[in-house]
Amino acid sequence: MDFLQIALMALYAFALVLVVMTCVGCSVLVERKVGAWMQGRLGPNRVSLPGLDTLPFFGRWIQRLGILQLPADAAKLLFKEDPTPAHVRKLPYFLAPCLALAPALIVIAMLPFGQYIGADGAVSPLMLCAADTGFLFMFAVSSLGIYGIILAGWAANSKYPFLGAVRGAAQLISYELTMLLAVLPVVLATASPSVESPLNLFIIASEQGAFWNVFVQPLGALLFLTAIFAESHRQPFDMPESASDLVGGFHTEYGGLKLGLFFVGEYARMLIGSALFILFFLGGWNLPFVPLSVFGALAPALGVAVFLAKLFCMVFLFVWVRWTLPRFRYDQVMRLGWRHLLPLALANFFVYFIVYSLWP
Repeated sequence: MDFLQIALMALYAFALVLVVMTCVGCSVLVERKVGAWMQGRLGPNRVSLPGLDTLPFFGRWIQRLGILQLPADAAKLLFKEDPTPAHVRKLPYFLAPCLALAPALIVIAMLPFGQYIGADGAVSPLMLCAADTGFLFMFAVSSLGIYGIILAGWAANSKYPFLGAVRGAAQLISYELTMLLAVLPVVLATASPSVESPLNLFIIASEQGAFWNVFVQPLGALLFLTAIFAESHRQPFDMPESASDLVGGFHTEYGGLKLGLFFVGEYARMLIGSALFILFFLGGWNLPFVPLSVFGALAPALGVAVFLAKLFCMVFLFVWVRWTLPRFRYDQVMRLGWRHLLPLALANFFVYFIVYSLWP
């Protein structure tokens, strides 16, 4: 490997981190403003700069939208005092935030968000790292993020963080099965003699075309959507944190930059779950009932815009559910996963297995 390849890989990694941080910042802004709108509040609208109010139009709207609240919060997390409690286990205490964020960055690098036609006429995906087994690799790596939560709860050497970590591990096991069973019919629908790799996420999204899987498999889409809510630990499934009874859950003993890494990992998991739902059930970058090929040279740019618009709608859905539904009890979360969602996912898989076997 020569120096140019190493430099390009470093540049891609830096671009990936920059894109993730930008998307996370936009998600935080959407969370605050949409949550405030749903509760009849204004949200962040006071952070400003000298002379910003004198600008004729943009200055007023920058302040109203609370955009400058994002760099203010980032600066606070970076430069605030970050003491280490004396009773924690030092090495795993410092490793846990990195382990919670690293799998999310790896998975985002393998998400296709569009397509383009090369000079040879071949259609290629817009993604940083392509893999024919992206389906399996995606679920294998994304599930490693729970180890950061478990490590944080154990390293804190305290009861509340440890209980939060145990809840997070149990919740992951409960809903991982439902999530996998919900998307197996999608793989069955993609598999055919003309498809080389039905486990490739780009092929799964491309094969849907203008007719999305959500129209064919609505129950599987609902099961997968519920599972990604639970896997991303968002309310009403935020059992690892559960501020009403566990103070702050697994990150009770964290603050400053390390706490910020946990929050970035949480929002990154939300974005990953949204992107996977778009790729599996919403046609990826394709429009409904209208093929992108009719737009000619504008098709690649339009495909990326469509994917980002769907991603924004999914983030809005996550925020909407959080500010609408109350938090479930732990026993309700376990009962929903094992007694209701898992049997439905098994029945859904067997039905589509029989259907695609008889009518491929």
